[in-house]
Amino acid sequence: MLEPKVWQLTAGSAVLGLVLAAGAVALAGPWDSGQRKAERDWAAAQGRTGGAHHPGGHPGKPAPAPSAAGVLDELAPPVESLSAPADLPDGLRKTLGPLLESPDLGPAPAASVVDVATGKQLFGERADRPMAPASTIKIATAVAALSALGPDHRIGTTVVTADDKAKGDDPTEITLVGGGDATLDRKRLRALAEDTARALRDRGVHEVALRFDVSLYSGPREHPIGPNDNIAPVTALMNGQGRLDDSARDSFGGPAPRSGDPAGDAADVFADLLRERGLKTSGPPVMRKAPKDADRLAVTYSRPVSALVERMLTNSDNDIAESLVRQTAIKAGRPASFAGAQQAVQAELKEQKLPVGGALLRDGSGLNRHDRITSGLLTALLARAADPDRPELRPVLTGLPVAGFSGTLQGRYTDADAITGSGMIRAKTGTLTGVNSLAGTVVGPGGRLLAFAFLAEKAPGPDTAQRALDHLSAELTS
Repeated sequence: MLEPKVWQLTAGSAVLGLVLAAGAVALAGPWDSGQRKAERDWAAAQGRTGGAHHPGGHPGKPAPAPSAAGVLDELAPPVESLSAPADLPDGLRKTLGPLLESPDLGPAPAASVVDVATGKQLFGERADRPMAPASTIKIATAVAALSALGPDHRIGTTVVTADDKAKGDDPTEITLVGGGDATLDRKRLRALAEDTARALRDRGVHEVALRFDVSLYSGPREHPIGPNDNIAPVTALMNGQGRLDDSARDSFGGPAPRSGDPAGDAADVFADLLRERGLKTSGPPVMRKAPKDADRLAVTYSRPVSALVERMLTNSDNDIAESLVRQTAIKAGRPASFAGAQQAVQAELKEQKLPVGGALLRDGSGLNRHDRITSGLLTALLARAADPDRPELRPVLTGLPVAGFSGTLQGRYTDADAITGSGMIRAKTGTLTGVNSLAGTVVGPGGRLLAFAFLAEKAPGPDTAQRALDHLSAELTS
């Protein structure tokens, strides 16, 4: 039987190999309104869009990361070692207890550490106290979306028409219908325009009146934080997440100036692309709901929800988060709004028999300071994602940034008291002004996979709070 330290080295090597294979070395994003955003990773810098690389690689580029099942198989210790040391809870109390008292974590931080294999809580401090989670709420968003929609679900953006053919000199009316895909970009709009132009030429159509339909979503478009570089107005149609700088071309990570009308801008881009393909357009695009009896001319689909979840978690992508909770609401037959999404996500988690008492999920991104979640719920979500009987939830684990290597953790775990966590910890970060959180997994003593969550409010400074959280989680490796 291997000693715990040997297992830790083995696990660290497996994670490091996973990271290097995926090419997931990211650049940390700047601060904006108190929230650190991620995170253009190495793959994105090579011209791909998104955070973690997903299936569909290019020749000569690093291969995608192995599936979650393979990763966990590599980390799994022999059956005879799957019993946590009897003194582990006492050891955690001795090591984590004093660290939680650090003034860098505010007056009353919460903590939960769970043995994933058994679901047993090994350490808890105010674990049932609802606190502001910041972006660690995206773990709940991910579990709800994967559970409700399934990992293979794709979000479609369509072009439809109710006209069978051109009527005299009148242009044929077509409608670009937003399906809520927050990853729609110019490349895919170009392909959609090509397919649309081909379908129209087959019908003998050479001039169109373009409409665009964003009726899938309801309620306020603006996030309660107001106009902000960390999130675009939440609409069912957008191009490049409404980014107004070069980041829309190669990456969707990190803050950037945003358009006030992402849907209208996307329709304008689509009109330009149609004209490039020889179609005439009569006037600018007009927002209008598509006719009920419309025929589909063309469609483009997002990557699967499994890939969207990984990208959201790695890059802490707020736009994808708000899209996923609205897709969850639509699946549940609720309004695709902030309120409808809150109801749908909480209902989905409750149906999964997760401890949602006291949870208040006002959004999917964690930007809302009125969100509340417990550290106990976060560890329960992570443990559920690792359940062998729930393989559809595995992207929750594979999407977590790797300490010191990718996403929002790329630049962390560098201090001497946290360096042991580098390459061994996968965790989602959360940062708002005065709010810092960290929730993820680590292979601990005895080769056991542990889930942990630490929540801090009224922290005096983000940098010192982050270092304290890194130190806490790193202690779980020894």
